[in-house]
Amino acid sequence: MANLNRVTLIGRLTRDPEVKTFTNGGKVANIGFAVNNRRKNQQTGQWEDVPVWVDLKAFNRESGRKLADLAEQYLRKGHQVYVEFHLILEDWEGKEN
Repeated sequence: MANLNRVTLIGRLTRDPEVKTFTNGGKVANIGFAVNNRRKNQQTGQWEDVPVWVDLKAFNRESGRKLADLAEQYLRKGHQVYVEFHLILEDWEGKEN
């Protein structure tokens, strides 16, 4: 069976992209993104929006699209955007003092 890693979301930006440039000329844009899941409140019977917060990264590639540059130029906090990407999970452990 084939594998597929594709995510499609429509939501809003929670902050302006934070762009970092590396010494080798590479660039990454860190993007805060929120999308709402709708669910019915069992007690009130009303539909509620439950936000899901996602941190996205857009990179400039050596050959290909310059997504970090595009994010920096066009995206701003509050904009509604459509994103399509592949999912990479990052695991973090706390700092030990």
